[in-house]
Amino acid sequence: MLLIPAIDLKDGKCVRLRQGEMDQVTRYSDDPVGMAEHWQSLGARYLHVVDLDGAVTGTPKHLAHIEAIIKRLSIPLQVGGGIRNTSTIHDYLSCGVDRVVVGTAALQDSEFLAAAADLFPHKILVGIDVKQGLVAVHGWKTVSTLTPRQVFEAVKDLPLGGVVFTDISRDGMLAGPNISALREAVEISPFPVIASGGVTVLKDVQTIQELGGRISGIIIGKALYEGTLDLKVALALVASAGDARTSC
Repeated sequence: MLLIPAIDLKDGKCVRLRQGEMDQVTRYSDDPVGMAEHWQSLGARYLHVVDLDGAVTGTPKHLAHIEAIIKRLSIPLQVGGGIRNTSTIHDYLSCGVDRVVVGTAALQDSEFLAAAADLFPHKILVGIDVKQGLVAVHGWKTVSTLTPRQVFEAVKDLPLGGVVFTDISRDGMLAGPNISALREAVEISPFPVIASGGVTVLKDVQTIQELGGRISGIIIGKALYEGTLDLKVALALVASAGDARTSC
């Protein structure tokens, strides 16, 4: 299981939002490349980068920043935010992005998602962002009538790389993850699940890990920036648990 530091980009800065609200912003760094290098230096093996401006406008705004990060790192990264056509996916993958996260487009244009999955098999992750049990779109601004189960059912036959499951109400709040919602997602998802939202302390990592092997990763954001979770310690915990399973 991967522990994946998050780098959220807004106006070229590293920020974190509260519950996805664009006017509830905390800026942590003016140097996205330096921040990415910092997480890599602490042992991160993967990064999650979000173009927040792109998520709202539907057009990626930080390709240059992402390219700069890729050039300086030796670890892979996945990117989300404003990815709504195959040409954008091609641009990201061509510049070295490992996988892309598609949210709004996947829900509103099933033909696009099917075509993208066929063109780039196992390189597409579907972002399922949930608020009060329903899936949100347009940078979390609009709550649809879809449930996670309906989304999983709609995409189950596509060659996807997995899903990123986020509880919006927990994101950026340092209040702990929604374990019951995650457990349900793991039970019904046809793909590996990356958990996101609310991870605050080491115990949260352990609790999510105990949900089983269908959890392929945990995205961690504000907890790392605020210091409530030490990345090195968390990585050691995950590694030791993996070693224990291997020895069984």
